[in-house]
This record gives sequence, structure tokens and C-alpha cells, in this order.
Amino acid sequence: MPSKVKKNILRLKESATLAINEKSKKLIEKGKKIHRFGFGQSPFQIPEKIVQTLKSNAHKKEYLPIQGLPELRNKISKYLYNKTGVNYAKENILITPGSKEAMLLMHVAFNGEILTPAPSWVSYEPQAQIGLNKVHWLETSQVNNWFPTAKELENKLKKIGKKKNLILILNSPNNPSGAICNNLKDLAFVAKKYKLIVLSDEIYTDLSFDNNYKSISEFYPESTFISGGLSKWCGAGGWRLGFLAVPKGLKEFMNSLKSLASESYSTVNTPTQFAAVEAYDGDYEDYKLKVRSILKAVGTYVFNNLKSNKVLINPPQGAFYLMPEFRNKKFKTSAQLCDAILNDTGVALLPGSDFGFNPKKMLVRLSYTDFDGVEFYKNVSDYKSISEKMVKRYAPNVVEGTTKLSNWAKNL
Repeated sequence: MPSKVKKNILRLKESATLAINEKSKKLIEKGKKIHRFGFGQSPFQIPEKIVQTLKSNAHKKEYLPIQGLPELRNKISKYLYNKTGVNYAKENILITPGSKEAMLLMHVAFNGEILTPAPSWVSYEPQAQIGLNKVHWLETSQVNNWFPTAKELENKLKKIGKKKNLILILNSPNNPSGAICNNLKDLAFVAKKYKLIVLSDEIYTDLSFDNNYKSISEFYPESTFISGGLSKWCGAGGWRLGFLAVPKGLKEFMNSLKSLASESYSTVNTPTQFAAVEAYDGDYEDYKLKVRSILKAVGTYVFNNLKSNKVLINPPQGAFYLMPEFRNKKFKTSAQLCDAILNDTGVALLPGSDFGFNPKKMLVRLSYTDFDGVEFYKNVSDYKSISEKMVKRYAPNVVEGTTKLSNWAKNL
């Protein structure tokens, strides 16, 4: 009897990041001490004024336009222009229930194939599968900060062939590496030469530790989509508010995205859209500075105390991730490595194979957000001088987990 589920959907599995979060919760419920380094979620409180705006609009129950609240789209348009110098008019912005949904709609609408660097976020490939789009992986190296060089990109494109519609997905700061792409101009040159569409996933850009928003759209605005939202910089992951900015010359694509939105989620919930106006219009630079400084201090602590001749790791540059490589011959796959670490130390990590790497590469993603962000934030008076002592006091589970992981690695 034939399956009642389509083959491309049967191949899907539960998102690795969500699965490790639920697994960690279950282990904690059983009384096991777990260091939750597997799930990437902002630990900080949403700014109070944004919360109050949500509350004051909670009574609004009317459906908003499919594309989103015009005032919100206008604020996001101004936000992007101030950050990138590129004009994405409000007519070319779609409000979505999280940036994840924005990217899924792109995959469903797009007629072509996907090119994504390894490492990449766990959902890029599964979403391409849903959209029946073939995925090409472009493996990167630690030497080049986990991003492709322009030459590597061009060589890959030559192998794929010129007669295909292609989307290149770039994510900087990157999930899972926490690295920032420093050769966007060179990559944009190649993308333009081969007439690629670029999806620039900028969900972490406001968490760049150098406080320098970088977007490939500055060099290739005519074919660069930008996705973003409130989940990372604002700590509002559960609010599910994202956006997709579409290049002005791709009206057909924009119309198709709107049609898909109308036939799936209809519109993003009304109170959150009004609250998002405040988020994109208000002055939250001090909030972002303090959040970035805390994350940088915690990430730097993990980096300094984990790096060794057994653990190769690059310093943190943004978001809240590090990507250590364990030098060992005990394990055959990174998934086996992570299982052993969880069983032996209680430290939950995600294997590099979930992010596009060869399973034999002993790479893992480490998220250093297992601390009380509200308490830490409240006790920082000077964001320029967050000491190691403060990290130990306000991020004890991260400190303890790092110690356990470091000691475990010494026996490899």
C-alpha cells in the first residue's frame, strides 16, 4: 500500500535544535544536571517598553493586511536603509511568523536549486526539500573563518553549471560558528557575475560584537533578499515576528510570496505587529550594546577555557555560538561524539553533521546562552568592563559546563 505521506516529507526529521532542547528538558525533569549548550535562544528579557506596547494592543483582534501592518513595514524599511544604505520599500517587505517562515515561503516559491555553505543553519536543507529544490553544499574551513572565498564560490558554480536558477544562502554572524563574513564584496561580485539570487539571513546581525552591521545587499542590492526578525537581538523568539525584504525588481516573486502567505498563515498576529513597530522605531542601542557585551564576555570565557591542543576553536565574533573541533580517534561520527559528551558530562551539544559537515568531522555547535540573562543584564552598570569574575557569578552553568567539557577533552 502506498504511503499517505509524500516522499520528500517522509525524509524530513524533527529540527535538530528543537529536538536537543526538548531532550535536555526531559533529562532535567529526570533529575540529571544538564548544561544546555545545544539550543540557541536569547536569555535576555525583551525591553520593557516593547512588552508594554504588546500589552496595550492585546485587545486588537482584527486581521491585518496579508503583507503586514503598513506602519511596521515602513519602520523596517527605514531600519534596513539606515543599516545598509539600500532602499527596500515597504511594498517589498513581507511580515512573517518568524524569519523561518519567510525562508520557507521562498523555498516553496522558488523554481531552481539552492547553494549553501557548510556550516549552515539546520533548517536550510530541510526547507529546500519541502520546496523540492536540490541543495548543493559548499564546504568551508576554519582557516577562512567558515565562509567560502570568492574563488571557492566560483569554482563550485562552474561545477554546477550556468543554466540553473540558484539561490545562495549567506548567514552572518553565522549559526553555527558565530563567525562574521569579511569578504562580502568579493562574494557579491561572483554572485552578480553568475546572476545568483542571494538570501541574506541577517537574524543575528544586530549581535555582531564589533557593532558593525554588514550586509551583502550593500554590494548586490538588485538580487539580495534579506530575512530578519525579533527573536535574537530582542529576545522575542516565542513571539514569532520576522520579515522578508524583497529586491524591487522581483515583483513576481513578491506577489507569489503574498499568495502563499494568504493560503497558509493569513497574517501575523495583530498585537505582536504593533509591538514590533516600537521595537524597530524605538532607541534600543544601549540595550543592544549591553546584550552584545555580555554575550561577548561569556563567549570569550568559553573560548579561552576550552581551546587546547585537543580542541580547535575560533574566537567568538557574533550571535551566541562557537564551533569547537575535537581532535580524537575514539568516535566515528560527530553525533557519536555528542552522545558521549552528554552521557559523560551532562553537556548538551549539536553535531557538525546537523549543519552540513561530513559526519566524520569532529565538529560541534556550542551555544553559550545557558544563564539567567535578566539577572546578568540587571547587574551590568558598565558594558565596557564585564570581568571574568562577573561571568563566573552570573553564568555559572556555562562556566561549570565549560570546565566539564575541557576536562573531558583532555582524556581524548
